[in-house]
Amino acid sequence: MSSVPDGKKLVRSPSGLRMIPENGAFSSPFSLDEPQWVPDKECPRCMQCDTKFDFLTRKHHCRRCGKCFCDKCCSKKVLLPRMCFVDPVRQCAECSLVSQKEMEFYDKQIKVLTNGTTFTVTLGTSEKSESMVCRLSNNHRYLFLDGDSHFEVELSRVSSFQMLTEGFTPGEKDIHTYTSLLDSQYITEGGNTRASGMLLQYKAVGSQDLQQLKLNAREDNKTASAWLVAMHKAAKLLYESRDQ
Repeated sequence: MSSVPDGKKLVRSPSGLRMIPENGAFSSPFSLDEPQWVPDKECPRCMQCDTKFDFLTRKHHCRRCGKCFCDKCCSKKVLLPRMCFVDPVRQCAECSLVSQKEMEFYDKQIKVLTNGTTFTVTLGTSEKSESMVCRLSNNHRYLFLDGDSHFEVELSRVSSFQMLTEGFTPGEKDIHTYTSLLDSQYITEGGNTRASGMLLQYKAVGSQDLQQLKLNAREDNKTASAWLVAMHKAAKLLYESRDQ
C-alpha cells in the first residue's frame, strides 16, 4: 500500500549504474525495463548506417532499444530516468531524441503533479461533489486526494483516462477518450483548447469492478489546467510502459 516506505538500492548492469526500488513491486508506473541487447554475433553491421564492424569500427549498444550501432550512430549520452540510470547513458539518435523530450516531463511536469492543486471531485455516479487537493505521490504510484477525507487511486489500476477540454469559442466543448495516447496531441500549452477536467476509470485494490472519478477545474484556476496538461503527458508515458 502507499504507506509502505520505498527503499532503493544501487545496482550495476551492463548498461550502467541504476537506482531502483528494493522491491520491484514499488517501481514507478512510468518506468521501462532494460532491453535485451542484440547479440554481437547477430549484428555484423551497424543497424543504422550499415557500416561493417571491424577492429577499428567498434560496436555500441543503445541502452534504450538494445540495438547495435557504430560510434557515429550511437554517440550521444543522454539521461534516461525511465530506466533509473544514475548517469547519462549511450543512446542511438532516435532514442536520444525520445529521451530528451521525456526529460521535460521529469524536469517540469512531475513537479507540477506532485505539488498538486484543487479540483471539484465527484466519485462514481454520485451527485455530490467535494473540493479536494489532488496530487501525484512522490513515488509516482498514486493519485492522492485530500479534502474532508483522504482518497487515493493507484495509477497501475487505472484502465482509462478521459480529458475534458473546452475550446476558446464560447460554448465549444469536447470530450476525448484515451484509447491510444501515442498520437494524441490535442491538449497542448498554447493550443486552441483548454483542459478543464479529467474523468478516469479504475479498479480499487481487491476489486475487479470499474469505478469512476471525475475532476473539474474552476475556470480561473490556471494551476489546475497546468496540472491536467501534465497528467495528459503522464498518461501517455503510462500507456507506453504498459505496451512495452
